[in-house]
Amino acid sequence: MPRAADVPTLSISPESVCYLIIKARAFDAKDAVTDPDPGSDGPDDGMRAVLEDHADDPVLQELASAIAVLNEDQQIDLVTLAWLGRGDGDVGNWDELREEATRAHNRRTAQYLLGMPLLGDYLEEGLSQLGHSCEDVEMNRL
Repeated sequence: MPRAADVPTLSISPESVCYLIIKARAFDAKDAVTDPDPGSDGPDDGMRAVLEDHADDPVLQELASAIAVLNEDQQIDLVTLAWLGRGDGDVGNWDELREEATRAHNRRTAQYLLGMPLLGDYLEEGLSQLGHSCEDVEMNRL
């Protein structure tokens, strides 16, 4: 665990990141679409459509919206956390990773992150490297 003096200050709260982790994992759990135009209701098809990756998926829309409403600094920190968790660097070169995320930032941050396999795992690992955990966040809410 890095020393407190070495840990960068995030512009996005760990609570917000943990919310995005939960949504990203729900999105990652989706399976390929087997019936692109289901004609029945959920109980009739065994609720399979809920687990499939449809374009109008509310989990996808909620996650994309939650990322889109973040300000630019929060989006940059989110991308940097994902890169950190993916192993593109370590806490010691956070500033360099963040500078690269700043240069790459555009209006498609949500699309970029949603296209990243294992986004939830990467964000959780990035938070962990900064000394935060979603379990701690949950305990603080109680």
